[in-house]
Amino acid sequence: METIARVVVDVARDREFDYEIPAELRGAVRVGARVLVPFGRTERQGYVVGLADRSEARNLRPLLSLVGKKPLVDERILELARWMARYYCAPVEQAIRTVLPAAVRRSVSGHKEQVTVALEEPTPAALTRGHPSQEGILGKSLGSPELIPSSEGWPPKAAGVGSKLTPKQQSILDLLRAEGALSLAVLTARLDITAAPVKSLQKKGLVRLGRQRVARDPLAGRKVVPSQPLTLMPEQAAALEKIKAMMAPEMDERMAPSPQPSPPRGEGGEDAARPRPPGTATEREQESSILNPKSRIQHPSVLLLYGVTGSGKTEVYLQAIAHVLERGRGAIVLVPEISLTPQTVERFASRFGARIAVLHSHLSDGERHDEWHRIHDGEADIVIGARSAVFAPVRNLGLIVVDEEHEPSYKQEESPRYNARDAAVMRGRMEGCAVVLGSATPSLESWHNAGSGKYALARLPHRADHRAMPKVRVVDMRMPAAAGKGGVFSQELLDAIRQRLDRGEQTILFLNRRGYATSVLCPKCGAVAECPRCSVSYTYHSSTDNLRCHICGGARRVPAKCPGCGDPAFKFSGVGTQRVELLAGKFFPRARVQRMDTDVTRTRDAYDRILGDFRTGKIDILVGTQMIAKGLHFPNVTLVGVVYADLSLHMPDFRAGERTFQLLAQVAGRAGRGDVPGEVIVQTYTPFHPAVQAARRVDFEGLCDQELEFRRELSYPPFVRLVCVTLKGRSEDKVSYCAGLLAKRLREAMPERVLVSGAAPAPLARAKGAYRYQVMIRGAAAGVMTGPLAQVLRDLRLPKGVTCAADVDALSLL
Repeated sequence: METIARVVVDVARDREFDYEIPAELRGAVRVGARVLVPFGRTERQGYVVGLADRSEARNLRPLLSLVGKKPLVDERILELARWMARYYCAPVEQAIRTVLPAAVRRSVSGHKEQVTVALEEPTPAALTRGHPSQEGILGKSLGSPELIPSSEGWPPKAAGVGSKLTPKQQSILDLLRAEGALSLAVLTARLDITAAPVKSLQKKGLVRLGRQRVARDPLAGRKVVPSQPLTLMPEQAAALEKIKAMMAPEMDERMAPSPQPSPPRGEGGEDAARPRPPGTATEREQESSILNPKSRIQHPSVLLLYGVTGSGKTEVYLQAIAHVLERGRGAIVLVPEISLTPQTVERFASRFGARIAVLHSHLSDGERHDEWHRIHDGEADIVIGARSAVFAPVRNLGLIVVDEEHEPSYKQEESPRYNARDAAVMRGRMEGCAVVLGSATPSLESWHNAGSGKYALARLPHRADHRAMPKVRVVDMRMPAAAGKGGVFSQELLDAIRQRLDRGEQTILFLNRRGYATSVLCPKCGAVAECPRCSVSYTYHSSTDNLRCHICGGARRVPAKCPGCGDPAFKFSGVGTQRVELLAGKFFPRARVQRMDTDVTRTRDAYDRILGDFRTGKIDILVGTQMIAKGLHFPNVTLVGVVYADLSLHMPDFRAGERTFQLLAQVAGRAGRGDVPGEVIVQTYTPFHPAVQAARRVDFEGLCDQELEFRRELSYPPFVRLVCVTLKGRSEDKVSYCAGLLAKRLREAMPERVLVSGAAPAPLARAKGAYRYQVMIRGAAAGVMTGPLAQVLRDLRLPKGVTCAADVDALSLL
C-alpha cells in the first residue's frame, strides 16, 4: 500500500510536494483527492496528483486530513492538466484549478432547500388532542427530507379533531390530499394565501413541515418537445459511419493513452521542493504529441467534419452521441458562444432529455456546482457547454464534439492559455475516445492536419434537402451611388429589407462593432477623443450618452468643447450597432427592430428572450455582432446584410484574411435556411480583397490554397508553432529594456531552427495604463520552444511593475 502522497498545493508555486500518509488515512487517500497539508507555517489545501511507496526526500511531513468524501479530479483529467501546464508554460496548480470550476473548489453548497408541506400521519396524540407539540418552526430544518404519507381518511375532511378548521385550512388539506406533498411556495401561490394557516395546521398536528433538497437546474422552465432521429443524406450517413469506425471496440487499444514520465519528487515543505520545470519534455513526448505536426497515427482518432452552413452537422452529432450512449459511454459537446447554448441545448434536450448537463459562464455558482456534481456522480452523461466544459468529469467518455472549431473564443486569455479545441484532441487521445471537429469554415490548422492525414475528413457539401446556398452580392461602398443614406445603408440593402418586410420575412443586419459611433473628433483641428489609458479612441454610446473604452472599460461624458482648440462642434465618426439599430428604426418605422450585442445581453435571460422573440416572429430586423453570426437556425431569415465587411481585414495580424472570410461565410449562412432562398448583401470598401471574393463565391478551399501558400512562404502557422511573449508595465522604458533582454536571452537559449523576433511594441501598444511589448518565437514544434522558454522566464529577474506572459499557439497578436 502506498504511503506517500504527491500533492499540488493551491498556491502559485508550480511544484509538487511529497507528504506522508498517516496510518489512519492509508487506503482512503486516492489520486484526485483534496487534502489539507502543512505548508511552511500555515495549512493549505491541495490535490493528490500521485501515490508512491517511497520518496527521495527525507523528514516528510504528514497529511493533516482529507477534504470531502471522494476524489474530485479523475486521474486522466489530472494527466490532461499536467499536459496543459507543460505545453502552455503554466504553473501546474493553475492548470489543476482550471480543470475544476471555482464553485466546486470553493465547495459552494449543493443543498438549495425548499420548505415542504405534507399531511401528517395520525398519532395517538393527534387523535386525542389534535395539536401535539412539534419541534421546529417554519424555515428550520427538521432533518431528513423524507415526507411521511398520510393514512387513508386522515386528516378528517371536516372539523372535529381539535379546534374547528377555517376555510383556508380546509383548502390546504384538500389540496395536499389530492396532490401529495408540495413546497410551501407552490402551495401558498396555488391557494393565494400566506403561510399563517399552514403554521396553524402544523400546530394542530395535521401537516408536517420539512426541508427538501432542490437541485438548481439551469434548464428549469424550458419547454422541450421530444424529437426523433432524421433520415440522413448520403454524405451525412458517410460521416456518421466514419465516426462510428473511430469508436469501434478494436480502436480502444490503438487509442489507449501512453504512460507519462513521473516528475521528480520534492520534500513536503515550503522551502525544499524539487519541481519539474514546466514545459520540459522528452524528445519522445515532443514527437509523439498529437499536436505536433510531424506526428502520424495509423488510425486517426480525430475527424474534421467540414460541412457548409445548414448541411446538417448537428444531426450527425446527435446520432453519433446516440451510438455512444448505446455503447454505455458519455459525450461532451463544445460550443463557442453562450448565444449558441440555448438553441443547442434545446435540440439535444429534445433528443436525450434529462441525460444532458449544461456548463457555461452564465450559470450561477450554485447551478454550476450542481451540474458538475450531476456529471461527476454519473447522473448526466452528455455535457453541453463552452470552453471549460472540455474538462467535465464524464464517466467512460466516448466522444467529444467541438462545434465551430475555428472559433478564437475557444482560446483562454488567462494562464494557462489553452485552446479548448486542442485540449479536446489531447483528452480524446488520453481517454481513447473519438473527437469530431465541425465547421463550415475550418481553421487552417485543422484543414492542414486533415490534408496531411493527421485527421480524418468528412465533407457535407450540400445543405439539408439540397436547399440552395444564399446568393451573395457585394456592394462597393466607394461608389457615391452605393453609399445610400447616411453612408450606413446602401440603396440596395434598403430595398432588400423593404421587400422582406412586405413579404413577412426576417432580416439580420451584422456589424461586429458595438456602440453608436467609433470615434468622436473635432472637425476644426482633427483631434480625436482617446482613452488616456489605452492606445485606442473612445466609442460613443448613445444609450448612456457617454464615451467608453472597449479595452479597459473606462467611461467619461462627451466634452462640451474640443480640449485642443475649444471648438464646440464635435462630430461622431464611424458606425456601431447602436447607430445601425437607430437608423433601421428610422428607415422602417413599422418594423420591430432589436439589437443583440454584449451591451444588451448582460442579464442571464437576455439571450433566451431575444432569440426566442426572433424565432417566434416578434422581431423583424435583428441587429447584432458576431454572437448572431454562427450556429443559429431561423428558417424565416431570408436576408443578411453585412453593414461594414472591412473591420477585421486591415488588422495587423496574418490571420486577418482567414478570419474575415470565416465571419462573412458564417453570417451569410444564417440566410435561406427555410423553404425560401436566401440573399446576402455585403457592403465593403475593399470589394476585390481575396477574402471578400471567396466569401462571395462560397469558396473556402480556394481561399485555403492561397492562404496556405502565403503562410508556408513566410513561416507562419500551421507550418510552424507560434509563441507570443508579452511584457507589460507602467514604465515604457522598463518594459522596452526587459523585452530586449528577453529576446537576447531567448536567442541564446533556443535551437538554431527556432526564429526569435526582436522586441517591438505590440499592435495595441498601451492598454489599461500599461505599455505592451512583444517577442515572437516560431519553431517546428512547441516542445522545442517551451522548454527553453520556461527556463529563460524562470531565470529572468523582472523589475517591480513589469510582468511577462507567454501565449503558446497564440491566436491574437494584439
